Amino acid sequence: MPDSRPQPPRFPPSPSVPADSATLLLCGARLTDGRTVDVRLGGGRIEAVGTPGSLATGAVGARVDLRGYLLLPAPVEPHAHCDTALSADGTGDTRGSGGDGPEPPHPEEVHPEEVQRRATEAALLQLGHGATALRSHVRIGDGPGLDALAAVLRARRSLRGLAELTAVAMPGRLTGGAGADGLAMLRDAVKMGATVVGGCPDADPDPTGYVEAVLQIASEFGCPVDLHTDARDPVRLSRLAAMAGGLRPGVTLGPCGGLGRLPAGTAARLADRLAAAQVTVVCLPQGGCGGVGRRGTAPVRLLRSAGVRVAAGSGALRDPANPVGRGDPLEAAYLLASRYGLPAEDAYDMVSAAARAALGLPEVRVEAGFPAELLAVRADGLAGALSLAYSRVVIHRGRLVARTSAVREYCDSAAVALELPRQGRAEPS
Repeated sequence: MPDSRPQPPRFPPSPSVPADSATLLLCGARLTDGRTVDVRLGGGRIEAVGTPGSLATGAVGARVDLRGYLLLPAPVEPHAHCDTALSADGTGDTRGSGGDGPEPPHPEEVHPEEVQRRATEAALLQLGHGATALRSHVRIGDGPGLDALAAVLRARRSLRGLAELTAVAMPGRLTGGAGADGLAMLRDAVKMGATVVGGCPDADPDPTGYVEAVLQIASEFGCPVDLHTDARDPVRLSRLAAMAGGLRPGVTLGPCGGLGRLPAGTAARLADRLAAAQVTVVCLPQGGCGGVGRRGTAPVRLLRSAGVRVAAGSGALRDPANPVGRGDPLEAAYLLASRYGLPAEDAYDMVSAAARAALGLPEVRVEAGFPAELLAVRADGLAGALSLAYSRVVIHRGRLVARTSAVREYCDSAAVALELPRQGRAEPS
């Protein structure tokens, strides 16, 4: 039986050359404005964009033929769970957590080597889809302690040069008698290498106290905050927005599916408060990372019209919360366009530009001077890319790091049928 797991890329640069310093020429790519261009990459950035054939002079390293491909800024994954990814047992258990919070269940016993392997494989799967950066929420405390976080951080190191993986420390209880231990472990997690603090206030007996504790640690270490909330309680969410408003570098909330179940007027007022607090919302159109009863997508059109930055993530990737999760950012964009009526450009922005901003990453455009974080998809336009995005070429730091090629073949009868309209022959009855 063939191994379906992602394989390491087979096209690294010379070992004597840093991964992001070799020159790479992308030939014949189509841009979203309809132009066909060559793009020269070097030093991890886009050096030049010109008409086909105009950049071939001088010292150019490898060339990649992108005729028939649409060239885009690469998407990123703003909401992953690499510590539980690929852990579904095949029973189809989608119950999610038993509490009020949306986080998926986590095993009490952690096997660090297994977590590291699955986290690495999950990141490579999402890299193959085009995501050159991932933010992974990792539970700490209770059963896992800091073992799962340590395993994800080791996976991060093994992925260096291929994809950027950052970890969000997700403590359990932070209030009451057990809160002191949770706070101490959260501080230790940041010292270990978690660069974002988060968690699930909905699951704590004192949600307000939980948020206060997280914001305190974030202020102490200068970290961003990324919290899980279903956002079904308008009073609680309004209070959270008010508390988050003064924190910089900012607060992200997700998946906020409960917002879509509130009365329209209440949801609109909350959207205004989130916008005023400069809170980012990460929605999960592919099903989220919690139980079936709490799934749903935040009202993205309402939030965007209020001025809230809204990004889209994948959530669970074949773990018990969603055993069939794909972790594909283009699928998230497709669902936003097909199910929620967003234009293809806005839907893709939510998995690329808005998601990058949510992660604190620099902007990417297919223009000289911008980071060479790119995705090429075989398609003639963005709508086609979201509809049939099978063949993909992924560029990270100016280096080709992943390639997926899809070939469709028809039997002879189908080939004849495809020729009939062009030849003006009558179709068989």
